[in-house]
Amino acid sequence: MPHPSDAGATHLLRAALHEVSTVIVGQDRMVERTLVALIAGGHCLIEGVPGIAKTLAVSTLATVVGGTFNRIQFTPDLVPSDIIGTRVYHPSTEQFDIELGPVFANFVLADEINRAPAKVQSALLEVMAEQQVSLGGTTHPLPDPFIVIATQNPVESEGVYPLPEAQRDRFLMKVLVTHPRAHEEFEILRRMSTRPPTPTQILDPLTLSELQTEAHTVQVDQLVADYIVRLVMATREPAEYGIPTLTPLIEVGASPRATLGLVSAARALALIRGRTYVLPDDIAALAHDVIAHRLILTFDALAQNITPTNVIDQILAAVPPPRVIWDETTPPPATAAR
Repeated sequence: MPHPSDAGATHLLRAALHEVSTVIVGQDRMVERTLVALIAGGHCLIEGVPGIAKTLAVSTLATVVGGTFNRIQFTPDLVPSDIIGTRVYHPSTEQFDIELGPVFANFVLADEINRAPAKVQSALLEVMAEQQVSLGGTTHPLPDPFIVIATQNPVESEGVYPLPEAQRDRFLMKVLVTHPRAHEEFEILRRMSTRPPTPTQILDPLTLSELQTEAHTVQVDQLVADYIVRLVMATREPAEYGIPTLTPLIEVGASPRATLGLVSAARALALIRGRTYVLPDDIAALAHDVIAHRLILTFDALAQNITPTNVIDQILAAVPPPRVIWDETTPPPATAAR
């Protein structure tokens, strides 16, 4: 497939979203954010109660995008070799052979990731960070493109292992998914009570890699880049940004990965929405998904039932976005981040 232009990239991405929507009802935001993470080259954590099509959405997107797909059902008895692979001895040849694990796929769905013990989570952390696996003294690179999409159930407390802060920080985004509304529930009933629709492949791994490269060319104005930095810094030094009430509520602010994640995710979102430049609205739309899961709140915040979402709401209200006015007939100013 030829290298996609800006318009062609947007057309392909919107076609992929439309194809997913023929199967998934009422979870447009979750699907769009997952595609944003994929184009931005990051990993995505999806949190929601059972039965709201988290797994179906990911498997459908994998079919539409193309490439290989593996689902790993995380359980408390998993060991690292179950996901990354191991050395197997064959008596007939008297040699050890490498058996690669299910993480060797373009799409890896880590279903109910918080059910796995710490050793398995640490093994997955290396896979996500390095995109390679070391077995028997040999390094095995993972396929390109590669994305881990994990799901977790927030309502269960027995038999689960909460993700440590370092693991959460490796995810570009954490998307919170709620129940569908009444009209969406009716459409689910109508659509799934007969023969469920099957998605059609729109992209392929090579085209996806080209789209990721195309996203890197989306321009980020210096004022927008400054807005990103101010939002992240407000999680670390809220008093300096006019929100001293957050100081006793935030124990640890967002890491520099949040800054870089906002830039890459905003570029991908702008490409999906048909623009060659990032707007402050893109940053505000993604702030909850990129920053909230990186915050560590104090016991005072937990006692007051304050969530990271509440904190991001206050920061967005207190930190003003720049007023960037671009004439659609002329290109935007030079970028501050490439």
